[in-house]
Amino acid sequence: ISRSIKRPDFTNDINESSPTGTYILQENGTSSPYKVYCHMTDIPGCGGGGWTLVLKVDGNKNTFKYGSPLWTNNESYAVEDGLEGLTERESKLGSYWNTPFKKICLGMAVNGDKKWMMLDYEASSLYSVIADGKYRSTSAGRATWLSLIADSSLLAYCNYEGFNINLKVAQTKLWHMYVRLGLVANNEDNCASTDSWIGFGVEYVGCVESHQACGNRVHCSSNVDLPAFGYILVQ
Repeated sequence: ISRSIKRPDFTNDINESSPTGTYILQENGTSSPYKVYCHMTDIPGCGGGGWTLVLKVDGNKNTFKYGSPLWTNNESYAVEDGLEGLTERESKLGSYWNTPFKKICLGMAVNGDKKWMMLDYEASSLYSVIADGKYRSTSAGRATWLSLIADSSLLAYCNYEGFNINLKVAQTKLWHMYVRLGLVANNEDNCASTDSWIGFGVEYVGCVESHQACGNRVHCSSNVDLPAFGYILVQ
């Protein structure tokens, strides 16, 4: 017997008493159905569920480095690893380009120590704010970003944050800092040659060349290297 089942549009449409796990979403009943992991309980630092998982990013791998096409296309990656939840296995789900949100929950785990922060930001999807490469500001603040990793650090100045950070030194084509989402800082009182960051999808060329898919680093004036396993969920 064939039955027509009304699928929820988004995780927020699922009854809050429903269990955390895999759900099939379909916007307005017209888009292609897609599987997501919905976290239906509170995430410390982000708030109550439900949260829709979008990305899981391993800072020790290059899968989600700044130049990866996974940031700019609408193709999923390792879906089954995403549907198993907040484990440390990389994934990109269909929620990256299908799910609108008003809040973003960011998590980073180092040696099993998982910490979270929340961004107030409204968009039609994460794809819509990242794929075109245009800078978009956020306002979480330095202290909030640093709270994601114990013993993390940043240089004192600049503290420039947002999506698609794209900073270059005018005198050279080589020195640059690109970040898909995060905060960068400098030892000089400007943003011209930033040498530290915390965030997702980083490409840095300065006193060294460095790629980090997720985590915290400080170069040149000191040496901090804290790759993290990162999580991005939306609501």
